[in-house]
Amino acid sequence: MRYIIIGAGAVGGTIGARLAESGHEVVLVARGAHRAAIEADGLRFRTPDGEQVHRLPAVEGPGALGELRTDDVLVLAVKTQDSEAALDTWGAAPVAGGGTAAERLPVVCAQNGVESQRIALRRFRRVYGVCVWLPSTFVEPGVVSAAGAPLTGILHLGRHPHGIDDTARRIAADLESACFEAPLAADVARWQYAKLLGNLANAVEAVSGPIDGQEARRLYERVRAEGESVLAAAGIPYASVREQQQARGDKVRQEPLEGAARGGGSSWQSLTRGTGTIEADHLNGEIVLLGRLHGVPTPLNELLQRLATTFARERRPAGSLPPAELVRRADEAVAAAGGVAFVQEDHAARS
Repeated sequence: MRYIIIGAGAVGGTIGARLAESGHEVVLVARGAHRAAIEADGLRFRTPDGEQVHRLPAVEGPGALGELRTDDVLVLAVKTQDSEAALDTWGAAPVAGGGTAAERLPVVCAQNGVESQRIALRRFRRVYGVCVWLPSTFVEPGVVSAAGAPLTGILHLGRHPHGIDDTARRIAADLESACFEAPLAADVARWQYAKLLGNLANAVEAVSGPIDGQEARRLYERVRAEGESVLAAAGIPYASVREQQQARGDKVRQEPLEGAARGGGSSWQSLTRGTGTIEADHLNGEIVLLGRLHGVPTPLNELLQRLATTFARERRPAGSLPPAELVRRADEAVAAAGGVAFVQEDHAARS
């Protein structure tokens, strides 16, 4: 199979580099300075083992490839806010022998949140979801890093909305050969919703810096409690913290990388790069949406969704809102919502 990595940033670039290292055919899809750097000097991939340079085809769109092949696998690794445009572009691409990519090829959504595979399923007949546990960083154009060791990451994989098929098994086997663990999960959404609860911290980190103080940690606990209450009200199961810890163990330790320090998660990186967009609408915003659908107040996630989006749009510096000020605004938001407070629970029984 040939893997076309749509969005060769931190996650996509890492998956593409590791697959190429293990002998698989890979095409990278990138834009602007990143694509130009890859074309000129290759993709520089930094890991605890050192730096490797991968000279891989880099394209901006499907037109550069002509007809797609019947053995192509599309790996969608853009941020969720960019999914619709990417899926429309690649879904319409012709495939050798007739038909389009949307009709004939599998698309694998290797992204945060739960929305992209729903968007994809409106267009593609064969959609696969991935729960991405992969510490990686877009360092600069042409350079990505992945600090995980001994495994680079863990990628739970399954067909969306549910099930496992031969294509999923083949993709998982290729990932397993490429320094990943890729457990097959017929209920992959359980893992994605569990990851979503963790990703609610992304906006806190993006606007206010690392969550390493008592105030910030307590705020995240309250934000997560909102999320857990919403998922419980919606009847959505998710893997418990204990189950996640057992699955991950010590398989993906984050090692220091010379010249490629990991400054923060995906949302923090978006602000640092000044992209003008951020995925908070599909992380904290997913909890807000579910809360409105099921009558559960979500003032803290609403606040973080709004702040993160504003920071991105106005290109404010990552981490520039003092934690004490964020907590003050959070308390005001809760008070305005009627003083709603949630107690964290481990809904292991539901999962």
